[in-house]
Amino acid sequence: MSLDNETGLDPAGIRVRPVSGLVAADYFAPGYFVWAVLIANLARIGYEEKTMYMASYDWRLSFQNTEVRDQTLSRIKSNIELMVATNGGNKVVVLPHSMGVLYFLHFMKWVEAPAPMGGGGGSDWCAKHIKAVMNIGGPFLGVPKAVAGLFSIEAKDIAVARAFAPGVLDKDVFGLQTLQHMMRMTRTWDSTMSMIPKGGDTIWGGLDWSPEEYCHCDAKKLKNNDTKDAEPYGVNYGRIISFGKDVAETHSSKIERIDFRDAVKGNLLANATHCDVWTEYHDMGVGGVKAVSDYKIYTAGSILDLLHFVAPKLMARGDAHFSYGIADNLDDPKYEHYKYWSNPLETRLPNAPDMEIYSMYGVGIPTERAYVYKLTPTAECYIPFQIDTSAEGGSDNPCLKGGVYSADGDETVPVLSAGFMCAKAWRGKTRFNPSGIRTYLREYDHAPPANLLEGRGTQSGAHVDIMGNFALIEDVLRVAAGATGDELGGDKVHSDIFKWSERINIDL
Repeated sequence: MSLDNETGLDPAGIRVRPVSGLVAADYFAPGYFVWAVLIANLARIGYEEKTMYMASYDWRLSFQNTEVRDQTLSRIKSNIELMVATNGGNKVVVLPHSMGVLYFLHFMKWVEAPAPMGGGGGSDWCAKHIKAVMNIGGPFLGVPKAVAGLFSIEAKDIAVARAFAPGVLDKDVFGLQTLQHMMRMTRTWDSTMSMIPKGGDTIWGGLDWSPEEYCHCDAKKLKNNDTKDAEPYGVNYGRIISFGKDVAETHSSKIERIDFRDAVKGNLLANATHCDVWTEYHDMGVGGVKAVSDYKIYTAGSILDLLHFVAPKLMARGDAHFSYGIADNLDDPKYEHYKYWSNPLETRLPNAPDMEIYSMYGVGIPTERAYVYKLTPTAECYIPFQIDTSAEGGSDNPCLKGGVYSADGDETVPVLSAGFMCAKAWRGKTRFNPSGIRTYLREYDHAPPANLLEGRGTQSGAHVDIMGNFALIEDVLRVAAGATGDELGGDKVHSDIFKWSERINIDL
């Protein structure tokens, strides 16, 4: 599954390609549905193979490279044109999920941009062909989970497994070096860099402030409507990575930090001759590793410098395909380059005033938002940083469990990332949405399955299981049958997304 580390394309002699057709992503494995439930329900109201199209793409590649290698964007364009032409001019409803949300943002810019970089469809292509884009679980502004994944190939689940069985995922068992292999593989996938948090400290918060500010992390409290009485806990969510729990909690004025950016990487790490896997950490040396931990705190703004420091090759490829800033002036010709197309803060929506954009996502599940790290004891071939699973907030701060600070979300994407664009940056006529495309927020409050017969739950808000959520399916069916967002009832919101969006200071 690895790609070439230099080009981000096929390695010599190996071709892995996505399956096409509705079967490409109906089930992930037997019995584990992805799109199957939605497809079956759309069939009940008259949809069939000729009026539905599954836009499968190789999710390992950068978005532009799916066009370079497979012409995927061209295929999506011609399929949409064919469907509109053969269905009496009725426009399409697009349903992107997860990373597909960013991929379709890229598509909407690509399709209207002139060839050879774009699809040459002209500035009114989206207005002519798309009725609505119903984004499901969209990580519009990235996810903190991607940082932990790139930094130490960990997210909450791996960190927990490591705590239960120390060493199993590290070197000791059969010398397999599982995590190192995973790191080597995922670091060849350019697409992982599309998920790095965008908008820097303006969106995600700085050393001593964050839009969320407080958390109500007790899942039970999130469910029963007694959050108003619950005592909120202050959390420095802006500090996406902190080396040590004390560092995560202390006011920044009391923390001494040493800048890592000019550090000499120096002396190689422990003997790397027995490593059958090379990770860029081997080149960092003891000095580099110490420099990273001495800086102590990383916010969304400094995370990019951190990743450049620990993974220069990966980020050099990433910088050619993705970007993470906020545009000062969208008229600047540099924004015509494809690397900006999947960042909603550095692009304009198409000129399509009759189109609608929905952000549909689950809420009420603790979702990874920030991490407490520690240095790993030196060993051969080791990954020098890991989540400190001993960091617990206890009753003082239930948001910190096993080294991970949680906020409201769908277990993968925090509300902030899924909701902000439709709640504020695209709401009404803004510089990001000059034609005033209508935006709607549809939040689905998570309820776990009541019994085994319910499978993964008909009211789930979890990132993938939401695809079987009855309320979401009903919303999709109604729009697919011709309804507008106003006819659905406009916004349906359970979280504090509007309050948090107000605290984000951004030129509209």
